[in-house]
Amino acid sequence: MNQLNQIILEGNVVRVPEKRLTANGKAVCTIPLAVNRSYKTQSGEIVKEVSYFDVETFGSNAENCTTRFPTGKPLRVTGRLKQDRWKDSEGKSHNKVRVIAERIEFLPPRRPLSDAEWRALQEKHKAETAAMLVEAAVAAEAQEGEEIVF
Repeated sequence: MNQLNQIILEGNVVRVPEKRLTANGKAVCTIPLAVNRSYKTQSGEIVKEVSYFDVETFGSNAENCTTRFPTGKPLRVTGRLKQDRWKDSEGKSHNKVRVIAERIEFLPPRRPLSDAEWRALQEKHKAETAAMLVEAAVAAEAQEGEEIVF
C-alpha cells in the first residue's frame, strides 16, 4: 500500500523564481515561498513566525514561472515532499527535503478579516483540505498493487 505524502502551503513568493533546464532539456522552476503563521501562547502573547520553502514545479508552470509568479504574489501550492540524499566528496551524508508542486493556485491579495470572515475562511479551508485528503487516499488505493518502474 502506498503511504500518503501530500502538503498544502499558502504563502507569498519572496524572490524571483529561478528557472533551469534538466539534462534532457525540460524546464524546472524553483519558487521561493514564505508562509506566515500566528498563534497565541498560554500567556496570551501573539507570536508570528515565517517559514520559507523552495517549491519546484515542472511543465507549463516551469516554462513561464518568472512571469507568472512575481515577487509578492500569494499562492496556494498542493504537492508532495521529496527527500534527496547524497554523500559529498569527503563521504559525509547530506539530505534535503523539497516541495514538488502538483497544483498551483493564485490567491487574491490579503486584507484584514473580521472575526466572522476569519471563521468562515477557516471552515472553508477545513472542508477543502478534507476533500483533498480523501481524493489523495482514493488515488493511493487505486495505485495499490501497481508496480513502479524506475
